[in-house]
Amino acid sequence: MDGRVVGVTDGDSVTVLDIDRVQHNIRLAGIDAPEIGQNFGNRSKESLSELVYDQIVLVETEKKDRYGRDIGKLLVQGVDAGLAQVQRGLAWHYKAYASEQSANDRKLYDFAESEARASRLGLWVAPDPVPPWKFRRKKRAK
Repeated sequence: MDGRVVGVTDGDSVTVLDIDRVQHNIRLAGIDAPEIGQNFGNRSKESLSELVYDQIVLVETEKKDRYGRDIGKLLVQGVDAGLAQVQRGLAWHYKAYASEQSANDRKLYDFAESEARASRLGLWVAPDPVPPWKFRRKKRAK
């Protein structure tokens, strides 16, 4: 699907308006970004906005999540937005769902996260950043 990004919810979710003017909520495949309210949550959202907001994108999607969002790879001018977020140190490679990625994407995302960690980019500047899935779990438990 092609469309224009008309909204950025957070560092791994956007709204795309397709050619028929239908909105699609897209969750970027292969990554999990810090939540808004979590360290680097706002910076992650800003990063994704800088990359994709008001841009024409190609979304490669094959499934929906439990919230009805399409899960997909988002390409803007040939750049994989999810991979860019990981390279910038503003998202984790979401290994719990890595089996749903191509073997090549798994390698690229793993390498990108390792490089961002080693370079202490973005959230990796913190000695022990809390992954968003643990942050959400802790928040639900309260």
